[in-house]
Amino acid sequence: MRSKIRSYAFAALLIAFGSSPAAAQSWPSRPITMLVPFGAGGSIDIPARRLAAELTLRLGQQVIVENRSGANGNIGGTYVAKSAPDGYTLMFAPPGVLATNRFMYKNMPFDSNRAFAPIILLAKSPMVLAAHPNLPVRNLQELISYAKANPGKLSIGTPGVGSQAHLTMELLQKRSSTQMNYVPYRGAAGSNADVIGGQIDLSMNFTPGMIGPLQDGSLRGLAVTTLQRSKQLPDIPTMSESGFAGFEAVASYSVVAPAGTPREIIRTLNKHINDYIESDIGKQNLEAGDMQAAGGTPEDLQRFIAGEVAKWGPIIKSAGITM
Repeated sequence: MRSKIRSYAFAALLIAFGSSPAAAQSWPSRPITMLVPFGAGGSIDIPARRLAAELTLRLGQQVIVENRSGANGNIGGTYVAKSAPDGYTLMFAPPGVLATNRFMYKNMPFDSNRAFAPIILLAKSPMVLAAHPNLPVRNLQELISYAKANPGKLSIGTPGVGSQAHLTMELLQKRSSTQMNYVPYRGAAGSNADVIGGQIDLSMNFTPGMIGPLQDGSLRGLAVTTLQRSKQLPDIPTMSESGFAGFEAVASYSVVAPAGTPREIIRTLNKHINDYIESDIGKQNLEAGDMQAAGGTPEDLQRFIAGEVAKWGPIIKSAGITM
């Protein structure tokens, strides 16, 4: 009788501890949702859809992009944080959800450090600081000199309070001891149009929406925010080259899953996405969006997030940015 009890107990333990690896081995057996916490068609949505199309081919199951926007990504982040950790819900995550929102929102609906399992940092994307051609500055150093001689006179458009562009300008002003006036917009298009029209002096935005006006002379590019120059705008120097050594402020595109997702699923996704980054189609897709490939391990992404938290936390607190 005792031997039977031991056998049943041993079988129960096998079921309990073996269910997760078995589930991971049979994954994926149905479609996967990749959630984008912003609207369709934007700078985060487009690379997510390109990645989803490739993962669909590589995994043999459809990867469906779903958009849930609001609260600078927190609405979508909450949905993913509360989803089952079974590998069927992923998030294509911008920096706000993973690193900076925690400093701007008084009540976060999830703990960014514990809610997500990192998979991979897909890429980084530069922003570009651009000026109206009539502004009497031709590079970043001339802009800083002009701003110091005219404190509070310059106006700069950003795509919203607390946006990466806003935070980047706070970092630049802190390092350069300058003061400029922010004009927040609902997205990038409005600020670009108003700089071109002469209503404001400067705009800080991601490069894809700026390439046309910069190339036709409607805007003058002063500096990009990545450590390497933009492939699409190779003549514009980096901020690091322009007197601010080591200056880096980027859009980042990460893939994460709900915390507790089986390690084998994380490893599988990490391998497929690294392979995509190295593939011809991956390189083409990233270059088309002026994105600089990253890749690496889940631990690399974890370290990157920690670095972003350490960088932006003091800037946000010092500037008193709240949402």
